[in-house]
Amino acid sequence: MILFDLKCGGGHVFEAWFKSSASYEDQRIGGLIACPVCGDSEVGKALMAPNVAVKSNRSATPSPAALKAALAVIASAQAEAIKESTWVGTAFADTARAMHTGDKPVAAIHGQATREEAKALVEDGVPVAPLLVPVVPPEALN
Repeated sequence: MILFDLKCGGGHVFEAWFKSSASYEDQRIGGLIACPVCGDSEVGKALMAPNVAVKSNRSATPSPAALKAALAVIASAQAEAIKESTWVGTAFADTARAMHTGDKPVAAIHGQATREEAKALVEDGVPVAPLLVPVVPPEALN
């Protein structure tokens, strides 16, 4: 048996099992396949992600040590990157927007923004990215 993602002319994507690729083609040509949402029989294969099996001698889940090591590399790279950046705290969204519009000189900054502020920045084309590892505000450090 083979699983295909199919797409109708109305844009609905659905899955269907077939005995073989030839069986799918025979049923498609015969008009025997229809979209379960709208009933459209103009159906074709949709893009699918390949199902790549994990080698039998490898675990599908990384070990805790491997995850810890990867996180340490990410944290170290982020710490190095923000050394040249200025902490602007909760003024991050306003400062980033001002730099984007040319009201302030462009500089590397980091700070805090609400989800709504971050979403608005992205929607307005302001180039921002979340930090992958939480940062302690300088005023909270001992």
